[in-house]
Formats: sequence, C-alpha cells, structure tokens
Amino acid sequence: MDTKNVIAAISLSAAVIVLYSLFFIPEQNQKTQNISEKNTTEQNSDTPSLDQEETLVKISRDESIDQNERVIFENENIVGSISLKGATIDDLTFKNYDTELESNKNVILLNPRNIEDGYFIESGFVTTDKNIDIPNSETLWSVVGKKKLTKENPIKISWTNNQGITFEKSIYLDDKFLFTIQQRITNSTSKKYDFYSYGQIIRNKMPEGLSNFYILHEGMLAALDGELFEEDYDEIKEEKFTKNANKGWFGIGDKYWISSIIPPRNKQFRTTFDYRNKYRANFITTQPMELNANSFIEDEMQIIVAAKRVDVVDGYAEKLNIDKFDLVIDWGFLYFITKPLFYGIDYFFKLLGNYGLAIIAITVCIRLVFFPLANFSFRSMAKMKALQPEMVRLKELHKEDKVKLQQEMMALYKKEKVNPMSGCLPILVQIPVFFALYKVLFVTIEMRQMPFYGWIQDLSERDPTSIFNLFGLLPYDVPSFLIIGAWPVAMGVSMWVQQKLNPAPTDPMQAKIFMFFPLFLTIILAPFPAGLVIYWTVNNILTMAQQLFIMKRTTVKTST
Repeated sequence: MDTKNVIAAISLSAAVIVLYSLFFIPEQNQKTQNISEKNTTEQNSDTPSLDQEETLVKISRDESIDQNERVIFENENIVGSISLKGATIDDLTFKNYDTELESNKNVILLNPRNIEDGYFIESGFVTTDKNIDIPNSETLWSVVGKKKLTKENPIKISWTNNQGITFEKSIYLDDKFLFTIQQRITNSTSKKYDFYSYGQIIRNKMPEGLSNFYILHEGMLAALDGELFEEDYDEIKEEKFTKNANKGWFGIGDKYWISSIIPPRNKQFRTTFDYRNKYRANFITTQPMELNANSFIEDEMQIIVAAKRVDVVDGYAEKLNIDKFDLVIDWGFLYFITKPLFYGIDYFFKLLGNYGLAIIAITVCIRLVFFPLANFSFRSMAKMKALQPEMVRLKELHKEDKVKLQQEMMALYKKEKVNPMSGCLPILVQIPVFFALYKVLFVTIEMRQMPFYGWIQDLSERDPTSIFNLFGLLPYDVPSFLIIGAWPVAMGVSMWVQQKLNPAPTDPMQAKIFMFFPLFLTIILAPFPAGLVIYWTVNNILTMAQQLFIMKRTTVKTST
C-alpha cells in the first residue's frame, strides 16, 4: 500500500476536524451577505416605530418578579408567569431540564426586562396617530376571569384607554411550549383609526456560555418566504437586518433553546434584527388594519419558547405548517446525513434504552453499509502487504532513478491488479459520517446529559477521566489540557493495533510519522464528546475484525 496516501488522507481528516470543530471561529467582518443584500428593505416611514428606550435597574430576578402583579402559567414542560405590567412573557423555566448534572436547579430562559439578564417577549398594536393612547411597557392590564393559564384554562386580559378604545388579549397554552395570542381592539367611538400589529423578542445582553463554534449558529434566525437567515450577535451590533415577507417566522436561538414568533398568517410584515443597547428581533405588519367606528379588529400570532427537541420542533412545523421551522436545530450543511443519523440513533435508543448503546448499534449499521467498499479496500491492502518484499527490492534496485522506480511500481500494481489508493477510500467516505455524528452529539438536546456506563455521565461532553492520574486512581486533579480519558486512550490503542495490520512503510521517516499518528489523534480527540470517541473506537474494532477476516481469506487463497 502507498503509505503516503494513507497518511495524507488521515492527516487531512484530522486537520479538517480540528480546524472546523475547535479553532475555526469566523471573523466578525466576514459577512455571508453584503450590506445591500442584507438590508433588503429599508423601514417604511409610514409604518410606526417600535423604538422605546428603557432604563435598566439592577435588581435581583425574584425582586423584579415580585414588583408586578402576574398571571401564572404551567404545564408538563414549562412554568412561569406573564407580567400584567406590559403584558409581557418574561418568566419561563423548563421543568424537565437541569442546568448541570446532579443539580436540582432547572434551566431558566426568560427573565424580566429590568434585570441584567432580561429576556422577554411582548406583542400588541401600534399606530401612526399620535393622539391615541396605546398599551406600552408601563401599561397595567386587568385579568378578565381566571388568573392561571393552563392547557385547559386560557386567560383574557384587557386595557381601555381614555379615548374609549379597548385592547384585549386572549392567551392559550398547549401541553408543551406553544403560546397562542389572539389580539382584539374594540372601538366604541365614532372615529376611524389605523393599527399595525407587532411582536418582539428582546434580550438585554449576549448570553454567557456561547459555544463560539463555527458548526453551531447561536443568535437571531428567521425563515422568511422560504429563505433561511442567520445573524450572529456580533453581526447585529454592526449592521441591522431588515426584510419584508409574506410568511415565515423568526426568533433567537441558543444551543438547546429557541424563542420564536410566528406572525399573523396572510399578512405582510417586516422582520428586523437590531441592537440598540439591547438585542431585538421583531415583526410589524406593513399594511394598516382599519378600525372603523363602533367595530373591532383582531389577529392571531403564535409564540414558541421551547427546548429544541426534535419531535417537538418537527411536530410544530407539521401541525402549524411552519415552513423550515425544523431548522431551529442547526443540522448543518450535511442535513441529509445528520438528521437521518439522529433518527437512527434515536430508534436504537428507544430499543436499547441507552444512547451509548444506540451509538454502538448505529456504528455497526454504518459498517454494514460500507462493508462492500471496505472489503474491496482490505483485499487490496492484503495484496499490497504481500507485495512488500518485491516493493523493497525495486526501491533498492532503482534507488538512484526515481522515474524508473515509479514506472516499475506502476507496472507491478497493474500486473497484480492492486490500487494503492484503495486504502484511503473507507477513511474518506466516512469523514461526512464522522462530522454528522459530531453534529448530532453537539446540537441535539436529546444527547444532553445522557449517560453511558461507568464514568461517562454525559455523552455530549468529553471523557472526564485522565491517564495522568491513572483515570482517578491517584488522589489529585489534572489541568484541563491534560484530561485524556480512558475512551480516547482506548481509541488510540485500537488505531495503533489497526496500523499493525497494514503494510509497514518502507521509508523510515514515513514509518516514524505513521507510528506517532495514533498518539496525535488521541490528544486531538480527547476534548471531543465521549459519544463520538466511543463511535470511533468501536468502528476501529469492527474494522480490524473485518480486515483480519479478509486478510486471512486472502492469505489462504494465495497459499493454495
């Protein structure tokens, strides 16, 4: 086998993995769209503005919640409250997700506007008529009827201005993460008015703990008229994003959580992402709704504040007919591999009850898919190993004439029907699968805090043990850069054993490089999710078993 090709293939794979997954962070000034493309629609001066400057008061979350009268909401997945001051959804906790392993503290996503981590959602109507009082962040709404929002019990809140115009909101909550808001304005006067509906998500500051990995988008995103837009926090600080659309949705996405708004259907609207002391993602309808004398107008929007579970996201996309809503989970450019791979792992999880076993099961399936290709490759490698003595003889014979040596080597390959590149094919073909599995482990909340057996308590995180304290047997901790766990070591050992089954390089320098490559990959893959290292280790073991079988058969046929 031409060892240089194998080394080049594996080195390229490792380099791409490292650069792509760990160190390649996009520069702020590298825009995917230029300014003229990004600001596709400037703000229409005839449409009212949503600008509203607010003063941030630094108080605790509990103090802020206690300041205002609230409507409590709760179902099986979320619990929180809606502030009657401003009719704002600004308090939401995920009941089934903890902040850390072995922690009883649930993940809190939404927070009141007047604390440092304020993150909230509001909706309503605005108008260009400066003589009309409309609800704002200081408005005190009244509850009509029941005061607790559940799946069985929607709530209604209202507010009437001094001009005799009543604003009402009926809010519904399903059993998961969906709020449906029906808005209504009733005009009891003899005058005619124009209104525009809006909805906005506001975040006071960039969240802590951003992954900053190029393979994961965190920030503003939208699907407008069938086109997906993704804007990072830094990009929004530099340049406002604005676009008109007839249908779609928008939101702010974290690694595992999404806050999103689906504007009223069958109405044109403008979506804007910008930063003015706070990050804002909002929509406003672009055509006025005419409110005639002694009549009413109404519309409806949906708000989804969810854990990005695949079944939940896909369920809402289908049930509510939300185009491209499944892309709130960042499946990446290998979507056609990544998502089916997740479904395969999830199937085996439901069958076996453990995601680690599911990864092993999907690894076996992948090996079966690539079995014919690997067979061809291993047969060629076995023949190459058998040709090693002749290759050594030719190199010694023509060591002064490189051209002649290459001619003789090619003639030997042709005579024995051997392809020196065949050893690279299984590696190259599996690179997309490797990336896709990494993506699944990295972005899907289903893998979050899921244990394997023994010391692996979270398959989406690195193996926490280290060879430098004998995997916890010695009573001291090691620095993070020296955490090279048991599974990465097992992966490196399996790769080293696998090397021994391949033809040894005849060039001494190549042999040294090849010898240290398992150690190199062990160090490189140590910070990767444990589930990915388990996949690679099991894949190596299955590869060795298949290779031994093919080599044995090839040896028997040669001897006969």
